[in-house]
Amino acid sequence: MSDQNQPFFSIQRAYLKDLSLEQPNSPAIFLEQEMPTVEVQLDVAAERLAEAIFEVVVIATVTAKIKDKVAFLVEGKQAGIFEIRNVPAEQLDPLIGIACPTIVYPYLRANVADAISRAGFQPIHLAEVNFQALYEQRLAQLAEQQAANGETPAPGIVMPDGSSAQTH
Repeated sequence: MSDQNQPFFSIQRAYLKDLSLEQPNSPAIFLEQEMPTVEVQLDVAAERLAEAIFEVVVIATVTAKIKDKVAFLVEGKQAGIFEIRNVPAEQLDPLIGIACPTIVYPYLRANVADAISRAGFQPIHLAEVNFQALYEQRLAQLAEQQAANGETPAPGIVMPDGSSAQTH
């Protein structure tokens, strides 16, 4: 068997795709004495860029409020370009939904903490994430939706909204 048929998985590049910061109530918010409440939303997206090239994006939205006022809102999109070849179809989806976000997420955590710190607030370090649990939860939700609609499961990469990943 030649090396050309061996499974291959490699990250080509990790990059910050988008980062936004809003402080709608500054500078008055800095005079507040209360600790903010923080809400974190996390999502994963994937897109096939070429035959064996995929972009995987981990998206975090962090909103901090003091009373009913937004102290800050940070949205970050950390991406990675991955080359994946000779991987069986049934292993491709978990690879893109679990392994790729696990590689990209630490970069996102650092960038979000840095943005919050540079905005003048105590940095918020996002918690570790079990992407396998998120992936399994997403599959279960998709199976429930498809069963409710009388559909048969479609093969391919499952996106957060239950659709298949975009292919070009």
